[in-house]
Amino acid sequence: MRLVTVKMPETYLEGLEELVKMGRYSSRSEAIRIAVRELLKRELWGLPEHTGLEQPLARREPRRILV
Repeated sequence: MRLVTVKMPETYLEGLEELVKMGRYSSRSEAIRIAVRELLKRELWGLPEHTGLEQPLARREPRRILV
């Protein structure tokens, strides 16, 4: 993977951090990659946002974090 630097509003970062704290994603990077993938599916590739390979976020079970 290549490293990409992105500037974004503080509120976006706070939201990403919250999703990670909730266990929905393992990192901010993972959440951003998934968001970009969904955007490309919809806007560029003409695919539905959810192809059945992954669960919609509303139905997704939180990830368990082992400590």
